[in-house]
Amino acid sequence: MDYLTHGFLEGAGHFVVAFGLACLLLAVFKRLYQMSTPYDEASLIAAGNVAAAVALGGAIIGFALPLASALSVTADPIEFAVWGVLAGAVQILASLIVRRFVVRDMTARIEAGNVASGIYLAATSIGVGLLNAASMTY
Repeated sequence: MDYLTHGFLEGAGHFVVAFGLACLLLAVFKRLYQMSTPYDEASLIAAGNVAAAVALGGAIIGFALPLASALSVTADPIEFAVWGVLAGAVQILASLIVRRFVVRDMTARIEAGNVASGIYLAATSIGVGLLNAASMTY
């Protein structure tokens, strides 16, 4: 086996582990995030509630950003998973703070389909995700 083939196979193995773990963390985060909200995103989205879809989409993007950052600064799957868990906790906490203290009727707004509120919640999640990602330095 030549150097190029060996290098590719080694890199591909790392890719499969990293990508698989990232997908698993994203799926777990999405489920935990949905459990942390007082409304049922799945049924709201199925009913065509754009505000719920935008808010959930922002949370997913907001979590994927620090995951991508953690992937770029770690080579160890355990370390990556720990960064992912921390990032998820920060994202869920930020959403909770917005719903409890910043926009106290956010739940009612999302359930009513208020798109502006969904965009605000999504933008907050993405903004926190960017700061979260940038903070993953040594």
